[in-house]
Amino acid sequence: MLAAVLEPQPTIAPHPDIAHLAPLLGTWRGRGQGEYPTIESFEYLEEVHFGHVGRPFLTYRQRTRSVDGSRPMHSETGYLRALGENRIELILAHPTGITEICEGKLVAEGDSLRIELDSTTIGRSSTAKSVTALGRSLAVDGDTLSYTVRMAAVDQPLQHHLAATMRREN
Repeated sequence: MLAAVLEPQPTIAPHPDIAHLAPLLGTWRGRGQGEYPTIESFEYLEEVHFGHVGRPFLTYRQRTRSVDGSRPMHSETGYLRALGENRIELILAHPTGITEICEGKLVAEGDSLRIELDSTTIGRSSTAKSVTALGRSLAVDGDTLSYTVRMAAVDQPLQHHLAATMRREN
């Protein structure tokens, strides 16, 4: 049974409930920058992959490295679920002990998408940094994906934290 799961599967179409999310599919690479009052500003290289398995959700995998590529910085993994044509959920796990559930609005027009998300739940392990809110804005225009992340953490109010622009690799 396990061997059948691990064998290459034939190409399958996205589930009809998420067909409007197709502009996200693929691997995206680019560069971003971060800032926050409690840290020094920084730049990073990023890779994001959106995939699907034929079910009504997209898989999401993200990782960043230092701009010289010498060290990993952050990663997150999760799922993007469409709730009809204009609502969306993002469910993520971070290796820093944080889980994130965001909900928001989706606007899809041709090969362009606009997504606005705000956290509804932030889970934290006992050793995780005190993050109390997150928000994300995401835009896809053809083969360009850009985003911003807002964060409230360590006694700071919700504010800009990250921004990146990436190009589709495949």
